[in-house]
Amino acid sequence: MALKRSSSMKTELVSAIQLQELELEEEINTSSSNNTHAEPAEAKTHTEPKCYTVEEAVESIGFGRFHILLFVIMGSANIVEAMEIMLLAVVSPEIRCEWRLEDWQVALVSTMVFLGFMIFGVLSGYVADKYGRWKVVFGGFIWASYFSMLTSFSPSYGWFIFLRCMVGCGVAATSQGFVLKTEFIPSKYRASLLPLASIFWMLGSMLIIILGMTVVPTMGWRWMIRFSIIPSILLIGLFLFIPESARFQVSAGNIQGAMSTLNWIARMNGATLPEGELRESEVTERGNAITLISPAFRRTSLLLWYSWFVASFSYYGSVLSGSELLEKNLLCMTDADPEHQIKHNQEEALCYCIPYNMADYQTLLISCLGEVALIPLNIGLLNVFGRKPSMAILLMLSAIFFMLLNICTTLFGFTILLFLLRSVVSMNFNVVYIYTAEVYPTSVRSIGMGFCTSFSRIGGMIAPFIAQVLMSRSVILALSPFATACVICAVGVVLMPIETRGRALLQDA
Repeated sequence: MALKRSSSMKTELVSAIQLQELELEEEINTSSSNNTHAEPAEAKTHTEPKCYTVEEAVESIGFGRFHILLFVIMGSANIVEAMEIMLLAVVSPEIRCEWRLEDWQVALVSTMVFLGFMIFGVLSGYVADKYGRWKVVFGGFIWASYFSMLTSFSPSYGWFIFLRCMVGCGVAATSQGFVLKTEFIPSKYRASLLPLASIFWMLGSMLIIILGMTVVPTMGWRWMIRFSIIPSILLIGLFLFIPESARFQVSAGNIQGAMSTLNWIARMNGATLPEGELRESEVTERGNAITLISPAFRRTSLLLWYSWFVASFSYYGSVLSGSELLEKNLLCMTDADPEHQIKHNQEEALCYCIPYNMADYQTLLISCLGEVALIPLNIGLLNVFGRKPSMAILLMLSAIFFMLLNICTTLFGFTILLFLLRSVVSMNFNVVYIYTAEVYPTSVRSIGMGFCTSFSRIGGMIAPFIAQVLMSRSVILALSPFATACVICAVGVVLMPIETRGRALLQDA
C-alpha cells in the first residue's frame, strides 16, 4: 500500500509540474502576442519626419515674381556681355585707321578678348563650384567694367589688346550667371524662359551699334566705350537683389542658407514650400574636373566641347563676316552704289580708313533683330523635338546660310540672308547653353560650363583670322570652314548619349 501511495503521489506531482509548465507557456505566448500587436501601433505613433529636396522645393514654388526679377536682372547681364563682344565689330574700322593696322592685327584684338575668356572660363567655373556662383558673377561685372573703362584711354595698340584681354577675363566670370539663373527655374519653364535671354543679347548688340552710329562720328570711339560701361555700373547695384543659388548652398552643406533663400523666394511668389524639412546630403567633391571625363560623362563632354567650339566659331564668324563684307565692300551686289563698288584688298592698301556709313549700320542693326525674331521657333523646337534634335537642325541650317552669303544679290537680299544666319547661329548657341546647364550635376555644373565656354573661346579666337584675314583673299574660301564645321558638329550632336528635355537637374554625379 505504501508503494502504491508513493507512486500515486509521484504521478500527481509530475502532472502538477506539467500543468504549471503549460500555464507558463500560455502566459509567454499571450505576452508575446500582445507585444506584436503593440509594436505596429507604436511604429505608427513614431513615423519618420517628412523631408524634401531642393529640386522638389523649386518645382513646388513654381514660376512667379522672383523669376521675373531674376530674368530681368540676369538678362541685363547679357546686355553687358553682348556690348563688350559686339564692340569689337563696331570699333575695328576706327582702330584700323588710327593705328594703321593690318588685317591680322585687327583680328588679334578679338583673339585676345577670347584668350582672356578661355583662361578665366575654367578658373571661374572652379571657383563658382567651390565658393558660390553669386560671388563669381558679381566680381566679374566689376572686373569687366573697370578694364573696359581703361580701354578707352589706351595710348597704343599694344595697350589696347592687353586691356581687352582683361575685359575678356571679366566677361568669362559673368557667364556663370547662366548657371545661377538655370538653377532657380523649374524644369517645365526652362525651355521657354532660357531662350528668351537672347532678347537681352540683341538689345546689347543694338545698343552698341546705335552708340557707334551716334557717338563715333562726333566724339570718337573712345567716348563710345565710356558710354558703353554705364549699363554695367547700373547692373552692379541691381545684382544685389539676387541671392546665392540654393542648389549650391545645399551642396556646400549650408542647409540653413538654402532654407532662407527658398523661403524668401516662396514668399515673393506667394507660394509655399513642401511639407517637412529640407534634407539633402552635402557634396564633398565639388568642382572636380575629373567627373567631366568619368565614364558617365566622357562622350557627352567631348562632343559638347566641340559643340561649344562650333557654336562660338559660327556665331562670331557670322558677326565678323557680315561686318567685314560691309566694311571692305566685298559683297557680290547687283545694285551696288558707287561707294560700294570700290573693293578693298590687302594687296592694294595697308590701311583701310573707311568707316561704316549709315546703310552699313542699318544692315548690322537689322541682322541683330534676327537673334530674337525666331525665338518662338526656338522654343517650339526645344519643346517638341528636344535639345539634341534642335541643335542638329539649327547647325545644318547654319551651314546652308553661310554658303548662301556668297551668292550675288542686292543689299536687301544680303540683309535678309545675314538676318537668317544670325537667327539660326544664335538659336543654336541658346540650345547649347541650355543643354550644358541641364546635363551636368550641381557638383560640377559651373566647372562644366567653364570648360565648355573655354572651348567656345578657342572658336572665337580662330574666327577673326578667317572672317577678317582670309575674307580679303576669297569670300568663298572664308565662308567654307564655318559651313563645314557646322555639318560635322551636327553629326556629333546626334551621337550624344543624353537627352535632357523634361529631366530634373542632377545634384550629384
